[in-house]
Amino acid sequence: MPEIAIVAALEREIWPMIRNWRISEQSHSGKRLRFFEAANCVAVCGGIGPAAARRAAEAMVAIYRPTILESVGFAGALEPGLRVGDVLTIRQVIDAADGSRADTGCGDSTLVSFSSVAGKDQKQTLANSYGGCVVDMEAAAVAKSAQAHGLEFRATKVVSDQVGFPMPPMDKFIASDGQFQSGRFAIHVALRPWLWATAIRLGRNSTKAAQALSEHLQRDHDLARASSQPIPATQGSRP
Repeated sequence: MPEIAIVAALEREIWPMIRNWRISEQSHSGKRLRFFEAANCVAVCGGIGPAAARRAAEAMVAIYRPTILESVGFAGALEPGLRVGDVLTIRQVIDAADGSRADTGCGDSTLVSFSSVAGKDQKQTLANSYGGCVVDMEAAAVAKSAQAHGLEFRATKVVSDQVGFPMPPMDKFIASDGQFQSGRFAIHVALRPWLWATAIRLGRNSTKAAQALSEHLQRDHDLARASSQPIPATQGSRP
């Protein structure tokens, strides 16, 4: 069984790392999930938001029984000095929903988990209220799962949007299962020329952030060899 279980929201956040990993599709609590396996790690991309992250983390624990649960993925900057592609090892995760905190025991950054996509005004409010340096939607849920099962918790995040980035309206394109409805979003943007430049920047930022995060995780978990060698799929493959 793998020692480290990585929970991300979407495949694109860690695709440069997992693209050659073995794929295993398995069901848990009536939901089918795609797991990516390599060396001592397994990764799952369970969807956006706390509910999706908790479901994915619980499935990971039930199926793989790891010793470490790690929340990874994109995060928005709450501090002006942070730039797209900056990778942070999170020391403390604060759940904005109830004020609870989780300490990883390593790193020096504070992350705030919020229930929706934070725009620049919401980022300012979160920074003032919690003193965090980045915001995401999933880390607190993964931390709660780790605590419930007595597992070590870690969090590694990469900045995908800076403090003042004018985030498009993303929440209404997140389905109930946490998946991002990229087709609907593309149509929404296509009909609104004033969003084109922002959407292009968002795409470029995401690509840069995913590459930086994947390279960091490969070094941190000694996965460079596993990620560079193609591994045949066992029960499914990426469409």
